[in-house]
Amino acid sequence: MKRKINNSLMGTATLAIVTTLLLTVAVCYHLLKNQIWEDLEVYAETMGFFLQTTDEEKLQGNHEEFERKMVENHIRVTYIDTDGSVIYDTMADASKMENHKDRPEVVSAFGMGVGKKIRMSDTLEQNTYYYALLMENGMVVRVSRDADSVYRIMEYAFPAILLVTVFLFAACGLLSYFLSESIIHPIKEIAKDVEKVNEIESYEEMQPFIEAIKNQHDDVLGNARMRQEFTANVSHELKTPLTAISGYAELIENGMVSEEKEVQRFGREIHKNANRLLTLINDVIRLSELDDNETDDMLEPIHLWDSAQTCVDMLQINAAKHSVNLKLEGEDAAIMANKQMVEEVFYNLIDNAIRYNRENGTVTVNVRNQSDKAVLTVTDTGIGIPKEHQERIFERFYRVDKGRSKSTGGTGLGLAIVKHILIKLNADISLESEVGKGTKIEVTFKEIIKDEYSETEVS
Repeated sequence: MKRKINNSLMGTATLAIVTTLLLTVAVCYHLLKNQIWEDLEVYAETMGFFLQTTDEEKLQGNHEEFERKMVENHIRVTYIDTDGSVIYDTMADASKMENHKDRPEVVSAFGMGVGKKIRMSDTLEQNTYYYALLMENGMVVRVSRDADSVYRIMEYAFPAILLVTVFLFAACGLLSYFLSESIIHPIKEIAKDVEKVNEIESYEEMQPFIEAIKNQHDDVLGNARMRQEFTANVSHELKTPLTAISGYAELIENGMVSEEKEVQRFGREIHKNANRLLTLINDVIRLSELDDNETDDMLEPIHLWDSAQTCVDMLQINAAKHSVNLKLEGEDAAIMANKQMVEEVFYNLIDNAIRYNRENGTVTVNVRNQSDKAVLTVTDTGIGIPKEHQERIFERFYRVDKGRSKSTGGTGLGLAIVKHILIKLNADISLESEVGKGTKIEVTFKEIIKDEYSETEVS
């Protein structure tokens, strides 16, 4: 990454340097041309006035002096008659010169009063600038001078350009190094010790990245801690029924149980702990499936009343065993969901309400439409949940009353499974509870299907 940043910065610097130098040469050359034209214009006007006010004899008499001054200023003056013939020239014998009537600058001067032309040299080292001016007597005075071409200017400037380029490259290289180092430094520090991410000094634009790293790191640690706790809890939960099964089986194996009633009691305990072990394993497997997102993705129209009725019918025997009155009320509501998931939520919530109820208590299951949402409410008249425990009851293996939970056959995973399923179904869950009065759990499914069946009133 550092190399890419350096290459990008150096590439940008190279482009900027070359472009700047080329533009500088172009601008200087343009200014040079403008200055030459302005000078030639002044010379042409001066020479025109001089030639018009000086008679031929006097002009010839001052010929050598005049030519010397023009040569010193690198100016050539040509005096052209109306027919294009050359009357006078500071650098050549006018009588031997060809007619200039067809020269572009002379044609323009005769036609428009002023003519300009640049003639490129064959070597591309110099250009000749011609400026022709029509005088009041109908003749044309043309002044010209040689000047370096843009290529010659670049040739002159090349050593300076090379020196400046080397200096700028060196400066850009250093700046690029320090800039890329300042960009990469926080990342290097994070890589060295992600635990000290809060102590790393960085620039403002880096903060979102550092925050993201910190959050991901915290999530990883949290997940690792949660998995460690989960593994420890699973091991502990598995150990209890396995220890009981092993102990009772060892007593029977060693012939330490003589009476038939004792054998039946031990067998009953082995069967009960085996069922508890099987339930625990099934719940752990179910949680792993939900964590891995590998199951229950098929959605279909689900009528909540039918699902609730199925679960209530399945749990009536269990409710009677605990001396709890179980009833269903409300109206139907249809949603798009996975049927197995929905019935699993209903079953766990109703089963939990039965387990933690009082003798002769009541569990009321209510299904209803509420605006554009479907709501399931499970209310019990049980022991209730203290406020300090209410935020944690959806955690894995969290129990408010561990002794009661184990005595009723709970694994401590039912509500954790409910929470995971509702996250998948994009549904919300809320809880209201008061110790000694009971608990109300409400599940809200956000999108319902409206049809003739879902509008049917049921009681």
